[in-house]
Amino acid sequence: QVIPGHEARALEALCWAAGERLFGAGLGGEIVEFDLAGLRVAGCVDGGGGPIWSMAASGSGTRLAIGCEDGSVKLFEVVPGGIQFERNLDRRKGRILCLSWHPSDTHIAAGSIDVLRVFDVSSGQTVKRIMVNYHVQRVKRECVVWSIAFLSSGTVVTSDSFGRVQFWDWQQGTLHESHTVSTAAVLSLAVSQEEDSIVVGTSTGATYQFQLLPVKMGSVEKRWVRTKPFQHHTHDVRAVAHSSTALISGGLDAQLVIRPLMEKVQKKGYEAALRKFTFPHRRLVSCARKARLLLFQFSQHLELWKLGSTEQTGKDGQVLPLCRMPEHLLQLKSKGPEHIYCSCVSPCGSWVAYSTASRFHLYRVQYEGGSVSVHKVPKVPKMLLPAYQLQFSTDSDSLFVASAQGSVHVLQLLEPGGCKRLHTFQPPSGSPEAVYLLASSADGHWLAAVGGDWTIHIYDLKCSKHHCTVPTYNCAVSALAIHPVTNNLVIAYSDQQLFEFSIPEKQYTAWSRTVQNQGLHKLWLERDTPITHITFNPKNPSHILLHDVYMFCVLDKSLPLPDNSALLLNQSALKQLPENARKRQLHAFKICKKFQPLLFADLLDEKCLVVVERPIMDFKTQLPLPIQRKKFGT
Repeated sequence: QVIPGHEARALEALCWAAGERLFGAGLGGEIVEFDLAGLRVAGCVDGGGGPIWSMAASGSGTRLAIGCEDGSVKLFEVVPGGIQFERNLDRRKGRILCLSWHPSDTHIAAGSIDVLRVFDVSSGQTVKRIMVNYHVQRVKRECVVWSIAFLSSGTVVTSDSFGRVQFWDWQQGTLHESHTVSTAAVLSLAVSQEEDSIVVGTSTGATYQFQLLPVKMGSVEKRWVRTKPFQHHTHDVRAVAHSSTALISGGLDAQLVIRPLMEKVQKKGYEAALRKFTFPHRRLVSCARKARLLLFQFSQHLELWKLGSTEQTGKDGQVLPLCRMPEHLLQLKSKGPEHIYCSCVSPCGSWVAYSTASRFHLYRVQYEGGSVSVHKVPKVPKMLLPAYQLQFSTDSDSLFVASAQGSVHVLQLLEPGGCKRLHTFQPPSGSPEAVYLLASSADGHWLAAVGGDWTIHIYDLKCSKHHCTVPTYNCAVSALAIHPVTNNLVIAYSDQQLFEFSIPEKQYTAWSRTVQNQGLHKLWLERDTPITHITFNPKNPSHILLHDVYMFCVLDKSLPLPDNSALLLNQSALKQLPENARKRQLHAFKICKKFQPLLFADLLDEKCLVVVERPIMDFKTQLPLPIQRKKFGT
């Protein structure tokens, strides 16, 4: 799920409080609470101290502390429906860049430039002030304390711009240990729940693990030892987290990396594999099949392109010359600072819709000769905003709008450029969660909707009523689509399982039961990224086309499923075999990894497939240069 951004609200800090309430703060000076069911801002409060650099929740989750530009630390009480200012702690000169509560909630450690302070929460006074550069001779540059952690033993752990991780006794004000891990800054730090392991991230892209180990076998005395270095990033590692089984890091290179701790993982499988996430697991591209158009969604604008074409044919792997180049038809800019939630173009290419947090827009696009004209549809029906997913019907006569509280609005599109609301579907038992995925049938009879509670509801569009609910499964739905011939709903889950549900019969199909009984190939289940799009070939009903970020797959239901001893990626091997041997080794999965990273793939007609790649180097060239490290022998 995604909570879209806001140009005036860049976040510097995130934290959980009072159970499952999520708060954020940034240089705009506001503390923001997020509505996790509605995927939007629930409310915001001005911090009162200028830009906010840091925020931390108490161990009990009932209070928030924020570190401000003006050098103040402010406490807020977490109350039902929001937060309430409680008090200011002792103010000193210099921005507060990092904060950490003692697990007993009696003291707060705060890191600034050249200094760390410990505050007594009850009195609000500074009880200890430690100069972090006191032990360094002839320091000519300031030392920035970027991250801090307060352990239950009374040890304060800091990471700074000199590349050091230091352990302090706050009561004595003395330095216990100092580890220089990098020639550049150590930007982030996180401690495990047992306080026996620490992960830090540096501005060279490296992450390191520290563990609290006995000095010798059987010894009671323990020391912090740097045990594991990892180099999964190319730029600054701005954020790290330490779960019970993995080290998690996020970098300026737009990658989220989950590195499992093998000694904590019980068995080999999905949890034991390294995970890298670069691209969002949601649709940012939509296709107008009949008009051969693609709509690309950016944070604050949309681009409409007409695909090029060729009149030649060639062999597998050959690049054909174009007789007509791709054409950029239109750019729609969203007004205001809000980012775009979702967008869609109709199959005929005549309608474009998008939504932000507070506004829904519908446009009529007309093509006359070589020119394109756009007209905004006035007086759009008032709905519960924002829209979380948009889907046009196959005949381009209707627009389905996924909304909050499990509701789906059905809008009828009118010529020459208007719309009216026909019906609003609601789940029978109600739902606090927003709908985030939609799928409509080609005959205009059925609509499937998935909410944040992962329940799939099927609605009858002809009778305007709820038809049935798909049996619940304990994983999130990553993609779904309705077959244009059989009206079977194909569902892909985040754990890589595939199901097929017959909508008319209200039950799983025989093929789906076979898949669950036999099981899918282990390499399929261990893939990194979930299926993000499913489509079909109407000329061959047994084919299901699906893709994730790194592969495109044609699943042939008429062929047997492979067992774990079979080669899953067997396309190149099959080409080298004679016809008889090839038939014996055929299985249902035909996988192509030629196109990656893959944002979108869809069938335009029976002979034409459109694929959208987003090469990683395209956006890495827009990043600042990484810190150059000296390599041995160069």
